[in-house]
Parts: sequence; structure tokens; C-alpha cells
Amino acid sequence: MSARKKNTSALKTVKPSGKRDENFFELVYEVARQIPKGRVTSYGAIANCLGTKLSARMVGWAMNGAGKVRPKVPAHRVVNRLGILSGKHHFQPSGSMEQLLKKEGIKVKDDKVVDFDRLFWDPATSLGF
Repeated sequence: MSARKKNTSALKTVKPSGKRDENFFELVYEVARQIPKGRVTSYGAIANCLGTKLSARMVGWAMNGAGKVRPKVPAHRVVNRLGILSGKHHFQPSGSMEQLLKKEGIKVKDDKVVDFDRLFWDPATSLGF
């Protein structure tokens, strides 16, 4: 079984309440690892996928600590609901969030994802929740 399929099947066992053996941050990381290259999602979309749509700020806190997590979490693919790179200050060196997105073919102008609506990946829909 591929790692991606394994992660997706494990993720689908999460109840809408988010209750399971893992803590909330680990669940956030599992969702973020599913974001396809060249696509972005929002903090709120991840929270909604986990059944806690009012927890976007907690998703942001999780993304803030994602740099130390293994396996890697593509936190650069998570932006705010308007497509703004609101977490860019947590990436070192400065400007690396934008550079990582550009490396995946995502255009950024004035700290905002260009064509955000087209590039938006909805985890709830894509993962079948």
C-alpha cells in the first residue's frame, strides 16, 4: 500500500468530532500532507475537514510548529481564506514560503496566491468527508 493511500485511509477513520488517539495537531498534519503539489488550501478548510470549522486559528498554530515535524508537512501550501501568505513570517529564511510555492508553479503577487480560487484544494471534498 502506498504511503499516500495509507495516510488517506487512516485519515478517513477520523470522526467528525476529531476524537481519536492522535491529538489535533497530528490530525492537521495528516490533512496537510494530502495537499497536492501545485495546490493550496486554507486554515479554515482544514479545520472544517476535521469537523471543527471554528478552529482555523488552531490550524495556524499547528502549521507554525510544522517545520519540526517528521514526516514533513507542506505548511507552505496552507494560506488564509483569501489566499494571502499570512504565515510567511514563520518560514526561515525570509521569503521561503513564497519560494516554495513558486517552485511548485504557484504564482504569488503581493503576498497573495494568484488565481487562488482555481488552485484551492478542499480537503473535505477531496478526501470524501
